Order: sequence, then structure tokens, then C-alpha cells
Amino acid sequence: MAFCKISFDLFCDKGENPRYRIYVNNELFTERTYIWKGVKYVRENLQVNAPPGEYTIKIEKIDPGKFRVRNTKIDYGPAQLVDSTTFRITQ
Repeated sequence: MAFCKISFDLFCDKGENPRYRIYVNNELFTERTYIWKGVKYVRENLQVNAPPGEYTIKIEKIDPGKFRVRNTKIDYGPAQLVDSTTFRITQ
């Protein structure tokens, strides 16, 4: 098992306070309501304690809206980014 911190910017362009869920693979990490108006990205932070392997971050819309992810980073731990929504724990 390895502990990693992953962060990314999340933006929603539609809807009145749309709700969303963040999953890592099939595990629910959080459910939130996007309350910001205009062009504003929110910095999301995930703390993952998992065995080595590849993991995918999934944004599930509960209410209408289009979500975008950017600036994904590994802030701590033995992990590497594969792409903006996938990371690999190496140890």
C-alpha cells in the first residue's frame, strides 16, 4: 500500500448548482455541489491509500452540466500521471 495525494482543477459550465461525484476506479471519494458562477476552476484534492496499479478518476454528473478537468498533479507519494484522469501508483 502507498499513500498519494492527487489534485486537479475542476470546472462546470452549466446548471444551477449542479451536483457531482468523484470516483477513483469504482470507489466513491466525494459528492459535492458546484456553487461557483462564471469561469472559475475549483481545486479538488484526493488522498489515496492503495496498492500499486493504475487508477482512473471519474467525474459523475448528478445534475446537468459539463465538467472539465485540467492541471492534474501528483502532490505527494510514489505515483505518476498517465493522463489528466489516470495515475499509476508505482510502489
